[in-house]
Amino acid sequence: MTQDDVAVETSRDPWHPQNRARELGIGLTEEQAREIAGDAESVIREIATIVEGKDEVARIAMLVLLAGGHLLIEDIPGVGKTMLAKALAAALGAERHRIQFTPDLLPGDVTGASVFNQASSEFEFRPGAVFTQILLADEINRASPKTQSALLEAMEERQVSVDGTTYPLAEPFMVVATANPVEMEGTYRLPEAQRDRFLAQTTMGYPVASAEARMLAAQAGPVRDGDHDLVDAVAERTSPERIAAHVRAVRSVYASPMILEYVVRLAAATRSHPQVTLGASPRAAVHLVRAAKANAVLAGRTFVTPEDIAAVIMPVWRHRMHLTPQALSRGASAGDLVDQVLRSTPQA
Repeated sequence: MTQDDVAVETSRDPWHPQNRARELGIGLTEEQAREIAGDAESVIREIATIVEGKDEVARIAMLVLLAGGHLLIEDIPGVGKTMLAKALAAALGAERHRIQFTPDLLPGDVTGASVFNQASSEFEFRPGAVFTQILLADEINRASPKTQSALLEAMEERQVSVDGTTYPLAEPFMVVATANPVEMEGTYRLPEAQRDRFLAQTTMGYPVASAEARMLAAQAGPVRDGDHDLVDAVAERTSPERIAAHVRAVRSVYASPMILEYVVRLAAATRSHPQVTLGASPRAAVHLVRAAKANAVLAGRTFVTPEDIAAVIMPVWRHRMHLTPQALSRGASAGDLVDQVLRSTPQA
């Protein structure tokens, strides 16, 4: 069957998601989807000029941004986590702030604080680093849980409350947090409430040999006049205003009632699994649908399919699963559990 034949069959099927969306007067147009996908691919290619061989990680970062979420990158030091976050912000033309999380970091360093102005005899609010568009929370699990929790309101509600006053954050707003493995010295385990606010979690992994060799040639060679930070060479491929509009548009991608019921069954399966002490929360289900919508747009579609759910469920749910001690002692992993739930849950 040719592509034209498929298009004809789709147009004749009144229950096809694309046609249902049109009938209900909701959803994106195909032209809008192509525009968003084009901008996203342009940003991904630009990131690849700095962080080579990590196109899939860059794609996940862009997917999370379009879904209106936050990204957690967990891996050992020195594999490019910070560089990826900086390159993303540069390619978007977005304002960025970086916080180096340390044991002595205070919540007010993150959110800001009220400071007494002697000249006016009044307290003035001094914004913290969170007042930006792309916030790089570097080594987030090296700060105390109290300081980590300073981000909770900002990540969920896009606002900060200090001394009874609420301050809205910019759009778009995305936290890209890097974390070292919890077994490394000087790290704290992220609170469950914090982990659940990250839409997705991924890892970088070591670079491929050819990319690592090019990195050594570029960064470990002799110093030359005019040398600068690699991120300075990243070209701006879109704008924060366009991305903010894209985030709003992605929300209108059509997810049929059958898709939503499928996600509910998946979430219920994690909660009742005998190897799980903490399954997918309602927020996790919402994040899965939003990520699936972004995945559909990146694929050039205006509606969500079960394949979109399968494509994003691992990075969206894996970091939220808590296994029983017995399951962990047998070598089970959260990824294995998510895969098992996906394979065993019927789509309809």
